[in-house]
Amino acid sequence: MKKSVLTRYRVMAYVTGVLLVLLTLGVIAKYLLDMDGAADFTRVVGIAHGWLYVLYLVFAFDLGSKAKWPVGKQLWVLLAGTVPTAAFFVERRISAELEPKLAEGASTPAQV
Repeated sequence: MKKSVLTRYRVMAYVTGVLLVLLTLGVIAKYLLDMDGAADFTRVVGIAHGWLYVLYLVFAFDLGSKAKWPVGKQLWVLLAGTVPTAAFFVERRISAELEPKLAEGASTPAQV
């Protein structure tokens, strides 16, 4: 597996996580605080998060299939983009797990 597969997953995990936190804050501002402009903010961030979450799903599934994860772990990573802040914690755990394997694979000579 290439390091770029992990890198694009990590980028999308952060983007998805930040947008979900912003969306949560927007929903709180809209419904609990009744703030002006919160409805437009929530709509824009919600649409952005929705489309980028689909991209996150593609990259996370690609990473999981190349890492040969069991189905349960794959689902756990895929659902992390739906719980505010979970994407950050899951991304750190996945990166800590895979980076040593990637470094190990890079230090061995290529097979012909």
